[in-house]
Amino acid sequence: MISAYLGELAALATAACWAFTAVFFSEAGRRLDSYRVNQIRLLFAVCIYTIALLLRFGHLFPPDLNAGQVWWLALSGVIGLVIGDGAGFKALVMIGPRLATLLWSTAPIMATVIAWLLLGERLNLFDYLGIVVTIAGVTWVVSERNARQRRVAADHPDAGTLVRGVMYGLLAAFGQAAGLVLSKQAMLYSGGALDAMPASFIRMLAAVAFIWGYSALRGHLRGTIAAMVPSRAMALTAAGATVGPFLGVWLSLVAVAMIPAGVAATLNATTPILILPVVRVVYGERITLRAALGAVVAFLGIVLLFASDELSRLF
Repeated sequence: MISAYLGELAALATAACWAFTAVFFSEAGRRLDSYRVNQIRLLFAVCIYTIALLLRFGHLFPPDLNAGQVWWLALSGVIGLVIGDGAGFKALVMIGPRLATLLWSTAPIMATVIAWLLLGERLNLFDYLGIVVTIAGVTWVVSERNARQRRVAADHPDAGTLVRGVMYGLLAAFGQAAGLVLSKQAMLYSGGALDAMPASFIRMLAAVAFIWGYSALRGHLRGTIAAMVPSRAMALTAAGATVGPFLGVWLSLVAVAMIPAGVAATLNATTPILILPVVRVVYGERITLRAALGAVVAFLGIVLLFASDELSRLF
């Protein structure tokens, strides 16, 4: 029974991973800056994937890997992990996890449109209804408090206005959506099926090559390397890299390979709900009745997504 919903469960597990990752990288970004955190966490993630792939498969790249798959995964890595996540980390520092994750919840709508344009995917009526209900619940929860900026020093690289933070949050959502759809193109529609773990590794490798190469051209490598010393910021970055870029990205590709991209992105977007107990423990934030009711609404949307095929056959 559970095996019939592995795609949906993988997407929800992705959301749980990103709930923890948002806190880890938010705190790391406040101690360093979001660009360096993104550089370092991608490098950590590549190291973790290297070990995992060698243990699981005995090699890093599938023997039947083709150029088309590499191209789509590399493009997905740059758009999703460098541009999208880089913007997302800036939003986390500027406006905080609650508002940032609200903006990220627009990713399912973007993913559905992109998948329709690129892959020709179609959703049924109950898929659309589930997406709307889930996003409504998420939005109701995380918009409970008035939007406000986080307090960072004026000279911090990620200091900025609320408007800039919102723009970065929306760019992050677009990056997540586009990266997800491009990954599906690579894994399923580019000359053969590709396992999610090596696909994630290739995305990470392309992202590392791009972001570290760009830093070298800008002359910023020395500062990043100097920051890579044992510290709380490095511990938070390493924890975030393990939970997010490794487990989270891998599970997101498992999900998108098994269910429509729009559905996978919607379940991924439940992170704002799953982050509530995390911020309660870490920051001591009180979970209100409105937050609890919003979680119920989002859960009902998830139920609709799980049962959409069965419901469409009945009606």
